[in-house]
Amino acid sequence: MSDEMVSDHSESRSAAGGRNPWLIAIVVSIATFMLVLDTSIANVALRNIAGSLAAGMDESTWVITTYLVANSVIIPISGWLASVIGRKRYYMLCVATFTIASLLCGLAPNLEMLILFRILQGLGGGGMAPSEQSILADTFPPEKRSQAFALYGIAVIVAPTVGPTIGGWLTDHFSWHWIFFINVPFGIMSLALVQWLLVEPEVIERERQERLKGGLRIDWVGFILVATALGSLEIFLDEGQRNDWFASGFITIFAVISAISFLLLIPWEFRHRDPIVDIRLLFSRQFGSSFLVMMAVGAVLFSTTQLMPQLQQTAFDYTATLSGLSMMPGGIAMLMLMPISGFAAGIVQPKYLIMMGMSVVVLALWHMTSLTPDASFRFFAFARIFLMIGLPFLFIPISTAAYVGLAPQQTNQASALINVARNIGGSIGVSLSNTVIAQNAQLHQANLVGHTVQSSPTYQQMLRQVTEHFVAQGSPMVEAKQQAIGWLGQLIARQASLLAYIDVFGYCAIVTALFVPLALLLRSSNPKPDRR
Repeated sequence: MSDEMVSDHSESRSAAGGRNPWLIAIVVSIATFMLVLDTSIANVALRNIAGSLAAGMDESTWVITTYLVANSVIIPISGWLASVIGRKRYYMLCVATFTIASLLCGLAPNLEMLILFRILQGLGGGGMAPSEQSILADTFPPEKRSQAFALYGIAVIVAPTVGPTIGGWLTDHFSWHWIFFINVPFGIMSLALVQWLLVEPEVIERERQERLKGGLRIDWVGFILVATALGSLEIFLDEGQRNDWFASGFITIFAVISAISFLLLIPWEFRHRDPIVDIRLLFSRQFGSSFLVMMAVGAVLFSTTQLMPQLQQTAFDYTATLSGLSMMPGGIAMLMLMPISGFAAGIVQPKYLIMMGMSVVVLALWHMTSLTPDASFRFFAFARIFLMIGLPFLFIPISTAAYVGLAPQQTNQASALINVARNIGGSIGVSLSNTVIAQNAQLHQANLVGHTVQSSPTYQQMLRQVTEHFVAQGSPMVEAKQQAIGWLGQLIARQASLLAYIDVFGYCAIVTALFVPLALLLRSSNPKPDRR
């Protein structure tokens, strides 16, 4: 495929069917909000799920892992499925599957059934976002896509921000079952509106009929390679830290399977006449650069969304609700900036907006390295706002730039791959962040313990003060001293953990800074389309 391409928009491919296209943007954003909300909302309820279903924390993490694996398997092939089944039909099937699976998850009597229903939920959810972005790309002309993606982006990026808050509140005041039940009314409303307002363009239906005329040709080898490559990678990333990475035979097997599958997948899909995943898109300058930058955005968005509540609940004793509320101002800032970013993306070259957005993210992450043990709620709220200021100027320009130069028939495949980029980036970001926290916390703790020697005047003074405190509370001197030593041990562990989080924020800032020049690879103009 040539790099010398532009998008060839045609009203005949619009899903609006003569209606206002903004209605379509609003309709698809409803299901998007439901989907992304569910991705972040389940994390805060894992302890409650484990306790309610008599399972250990390690076992309960499979509630998250299996969902992500199912998502990873279905997303890259969703473009092909939409072109074979029909985009509207496939989209409604995904929404219906996700909604029914959400209801079943809330009713699950045990962990095994919950995991099974989460797999079904992941399969339904995985096809939604690529279909929605493909619909928007075909419904809006290039000059208006940035505004459409701005509206869509509100759901994609704000939902993870309010997810922990809603999840914490539902879990604290009702039960974990409601984090799944809340999806049901959204799903029903989405299905009704899609059936009523969204149309399947005749040209897309003709393309589908043409594809099926000679019989359905399925790239089974490509499907198996994609499923094993991304599914195994997701298990490797999500379970690696808990199983000590390559020290575990279980993790090593999945790493090897994923690597071999990727190595076989690329040449196979390159040679195949009707590939289930159009790998060639990744080797075009425009789309390939957008793919890499979207991976970086996914890593920052998902890792910080998980790390902030995790930090607050472990090192600052925040409740799930309070940690969610600290992230709410960032969501409000995002809501206000999305329309501005959408407008700016229509008049400023995407690469400049991306460089600006990444620079803001770098500064925000570096600001987080000033974290102290007595950090206030205000510090966390401002830090989140600072970070969220940069993200609208990344998500929208990347989503817009990714479709520049693509033929209309490629939007389904492009939408699938750009979502793969965000998910893989998110998984890598979360996995590496948690690994650095675990390893660096041990290093910092060893270093701090080295200073708590009997000969240290500072240590002796601190031990004496804490011992006197416990004596004043009514403890005998011997017992008070033991309590003081235990308290100091907990203090050291907490400070070591805090230093490890600071390390992660610093590393994220440096890595993000390295991605800033990558935006320069994006094209500034729209050359001639490739009529492949």
